[in-house]
Amino acid sequence: MAEATAAAPEVRPLVPHLTLGETRDKDYLNGSVCKNCGTRYVGPRLFCGKCSSDGPFEKVQLASTGELYVFTIIHQATPYVQAPYIAAIIDLDGGGSVNTNIVGVEPKPENLKFGMKVKMFTEKVSEDREGNSYVAYRFTPA
Repeated sequence: MAEATAAAPEVRPLVPHLTLGETRDKDYLNGSVCKNCGTRYVGPRLFCGKCSSDGPFEKVQLASTGELYVFTIIHQATPYVQAPYIAAIIDLDGGGSVNTNIVGVEPKPENLKFGMKVKMFTEKVSEDREGNSYVAYRFTPA
């Protein structure tokens, strides 16, 4: 009887709109642009919320920089999540918006400013029982 060989552990994106490169500095957010009106979205789209078109859409690489649109400081979190932390929406340069966490700054309102410039980075955030690593994106002040 042949023994089953275990698959080698993989490095996987935590969300489908994150494309992993050969190294973490080559990771990027993927998106779609409506060919009718030029609106950019994070991830794939079937319908444009701006012009009500059903396409066509073109796949694009989104910017890794943007501006803080809105934020909140979370003081109570689920177990194993360190609080407080900053949850935010970032308007990406060139179009598209993402929900994310801002790190690298103390989570106090006086340390954040609407419109402040931020830059994306990726890092390993977890590992499953099979040894697969999961990579997420976050933003830090630019």
